[in-house]
Amino acid sequence: MLFIRNQKEWASKSARSMKTDQHVDGNAKQANGAPETFQMHECTKPLGSDAMSESDYASELEEVEPVGEEQRETWGKKVDFLLSVIGFAVDLANVWRFPYLCYKNGGGAFLLPYAIMLAVGGIPLFYMELALGQYNRKGAITCWKRICPLFRGIGYSVVLIAFYVDFYYNVIIAWALYFFFSSFTTSLPWRTCDNEWNTRNCYDGKESLVNRSAAESVHNSYNFTTAISVNSTRKRVSPSDEYFHRQMLAVHHADGIENLGLVKWELAACLLGVYIICYFSLWKGISTSGKVVWFTAVFPYVVLTCLLIRGLTLPGSGAGIKYYLTPNFTKLVDAEVWVDAATQVFFSLGPGFGVLLAYSSYNTFHNNVYHDALLTSSINCATSFLSGFVIFSVLGYMSAKSGVDIKDVATEGPGLVFIVYPEAIATMPGAIFWAMLFFLMLLTLGLDSSVSKHRIYIYNISTV
Repeated sequence: MLFIRNQKEWASKSARSMKTDQHVDGNAKQANGAPETFQMHECTKPLGSDAMSESDYASELEEVEPVGEEQRETWGKKVDFLLSVIGFAVDLANVWRFPYLCYKNGGGAFLLPYAIMLAVGGIPLFYMELALGQYNRKGAITCWKRICPLFRGIGYSVVLIAFYVDFYYNVIIAWALYFFFSSFTTSLPWRTCDNEWNTRNCYDGKESLVNRSAAESVHNSYNFTTAISVNSTRKRVSPSDEYFHRQMLAVHHADGIENLGLVKWELAACLLGVYIICYFSLWKGISTSGKVVWFTAVFPYVVLTCLLIRGLTLPGSGAGIKYYLTPNFTKLVDAEVWVDAATQVFFSLGPGFGVLLAYSSYNTFHNNVYHDALLTSSINCATSFLSGFVIFSVLGYMSAKSGVDIKDVATEGPGLVFIVYPEAIATMPGAIFWAMLFFLMLLTLGLDSSVSKHRIYIYNISTV
């Protein structure tokens, strides 16, 4: 309605201007002896039997594009836009952050503050950014400049934030790519403690070669009782933990910020591969990225469904889901719960990064952006909720298998998807297949968001 009202005002001004010009022209002809003849414009005819109704007028305005706007590339299909927005909003945080926050902040009770923050802050901001982009049909810098020249700095800040976030986000995607390639083997490398990077503290449920040699050396020096004491009191570390920190990141070679250790060429190659994938997803504009999202946005849902079915068949999965959903309403009096809900909503939907503004700027001027905002934000939140079942069904299985309480297993962030979940996958039948599937899902989840952020600063820099 805002667009129609603005265009009606524009049409009214044009009609008044035309009428004035015709009146002046008629006076000039009358002064020269010519009869005054001018025809009233259709828009200025008095209401009567031939008058246009409000709905007819609005339908005609639907065919009118804003005057003075240059021709701009648009999405080939409406679904390309929807999948692009969903691919950006549904990212790694939906998998590794929301399930843990839900469990930590009262289980099912956490859904109440989450829904309130979504309705009060998340969806309105989501809709506002989509509407601004579609109306102005420009990037963040130009859009905020049009609103107010002093607000141009907001546009520059948006681009700068996207530029910085993209740096570390691509590194995480490179980790997923590294794990994906490492899964192409006869036995997952983080399954046992019999590897060169493992330490005496590594424990995989059985005594490894490393631990046996350590026990033998202690036995030869002292006695067998001392060896048992040493092995029973040492800190246990999972093989997946040591694989992540010692084999992939090699953090044991770093002394601190002044000495970060050597460059891991495998990780550097994976990072280069991520940038190459992003380049070929963007090199022909939305004509290529609109096609790429058909895989990168849809594939994670296929994998999540497969992992959910597999997780529900594992022993102990019911206990994990119970931990995930059991409501604890006493948590709602804690302000931190509401802060976590607001933080998760804003980080998950992604308003303020300029991505939504840029994507909607490729829409047609009269696209129903309100419907799009409700649809995509609802799908994003439903995905977060679904991910909780996928994660906690496996955590329940891991708790039942190891005898450790779920609260000691549950975690968030990289530790969940690169340590805890891979360790659980390694114990499943067909572990190699499930590992490849899981890390390919992480790769596609990250690539959608990374491509979106690349588009932000590339497009804005080229149009300033």
